[in-house]
Amino acid sequence: MTQHAIQPTRGENYPEWYQQVIKAADLAEHSPVRGCMVIKPWGYALWENMQRVLDTKFKETGHQNAYFPLFIPLSFLEKEAAHVDGFAKECAVVTHHRLEKNAQGKLVPAGELEEPLVIRPTSETIIGEMFSKWIDSYRDLPLLINQWANVVRWEMRTRLFLRTTEFLWQEGHTAHATQAEAEEETEKMLGIYEEFARVYLAIPVIPGEKTPSERFPGAVATYTIEAMMQDRKALQSGTSHFLGQSFAKASDISFRAADGSVQHVWTTSWGVTTRMIGALVMAHSDDDGLVLPPRIASSHIVIVPVIHKEETKADVLAYCNTLAKELRTIQYYGRGLHVTVDERDMRGGEKAWGWIKKGVPIRIEIGPRDMAAGKICVMRRDKPHKEQTLYAKEEFISQVVPILDEIHDGIYEKALSFRNAHTHKIDSKEEFYKFFTPKNAEQPEIHAGFALCHWSGDPEVEEQVKKDLNVTIRCIPLDSKEEIGTCVISGKKSMRRVIFAKSY
Repeated sequence: MTQHAIQPTRGENYPEWYQQVIKAADLAEHSPVRGCMVIKPWGYALWENMQRVLDTKFKETGHQNAYFPLFIPLSFLEKEAAHVDGFAKECAVVTHHRLEKNAQGKLVPAGELEEPLVIRPTSETIIGEMFSKWIDSYRDLPLLINQWANVVRWEMRTRLFLRTTEFLWQEGHTAHATQAEAEEETEKMLGIYEEFARVYLAIPVIPGEKTPSERFPGAVATYTIEAMMQDRKALQSGTSHFLGQSFAKASDISFRAADGSVQHVWTTSWGVTTRMIGALVMAHSDDDGLVLPPRIASSHIVIVPVIHKEETKADVLAYCNTLAKELRTIQYYGRGLHVTVDERDMRGGEKAWGWIKKGVPIRIEIGPRDMAAGKICVMRRDKPHKEQTLYAKEEFISQVVPILDEIHDGIYEKALSFRNAHTHKIDSKEEFYKFFTPKNAEQPEIHAGFALCHWSGDPEVEEQVKKDLNVTIRCIPLDSKEEIGTCVISGKKSMRRVIFAKSY
């Protein structure tokens, strides 16, 4: 029986497997504050790489970075009724501004604020207040702003990266003179997210529109990218919202048009979060640990010196560091190759398994015999851990970029094949309920997958399947073609299929 580095395995207990992969890869851990996490260097490097890529794409499309306050006056959230209703239960509220010692010598809140401050769950209202000051004329439009920040949404049940009380994200906020321009912006940013997931994270996603019940509070339309994880549940991985004019009217963001009339702007907002790291973990990792797509990896290559005798140590280390220096001059998707030389004084097997669990795409082992033969021993994380390939040094250097691309393409195709294998068209209510009923009582966390079904647009259908099966409509795919049919639940006329699934 094969022994795996991660226990339990995916098939034995998927939720616990996920936690153990994060622990083994040293990505993050729970903090002393309930529901919050500490992102450790190997995990934060992933977020930095995601930031770098997305920030470049945002700036290429005309957006500028800014920063807005963490605290939002309670009255600001009350300006947009649907917005406050949507976030009210998740808000953390500051009511006092200092601490004092009581008679028992314990610190207690003092200095009650005149108006409570909400720790931002999202920034539409505070940004809208500033936009109303910055925008006066049509010449000020479009206004394209992004911020990298943290937000707080009070969660009762948390899971590292996927759902935490505090998380990191970027939130874009834009204002436009016309509805058409704002809608174009909404779709453009969704396209950037889809491309990012596919090209950098090797995750196939389905772009689509959310149903009215799943929209962002206060939005006219919400668009999403939905990914399938290895337990076959859906993960919403990024959203883009067309906000219409409701937030503009609430914050009085108006402008004088070219014809002299005064009009309200049309706004959008869009964002992705550190949840993308959770998506990466669950989409690609295996029972030996993390598997990192090369274009976003914390480190591309680790070089492990193999030293059995002290007298060979200096020469082997010098050779390894020279190779690392040469590799670092190579550019790969906007950055030089990140190469680590593992000089730690520990057993080689322990080092190897440590890097396997961390998911580094390429591992190289070099000892005196390799140096004498002019060879290097290369192992890839997307291959069985015992599989090795010998390269001449210069040959490997010339081939490293195609090898990394081959790893990326293989990881992507594996995820896409998995999603395709677990996506099914269903046309009867009986089959629908059977599909979403766990077949194995011992492994209820292994879910059915995506069901492509007709839906009439009736919100009662959504309520019913959510209550009965904990299944929701993940999105109406943007590429769905008009297809006359009948709703899988109600039997009413339907014009297209939507994606039903269980989700995070």
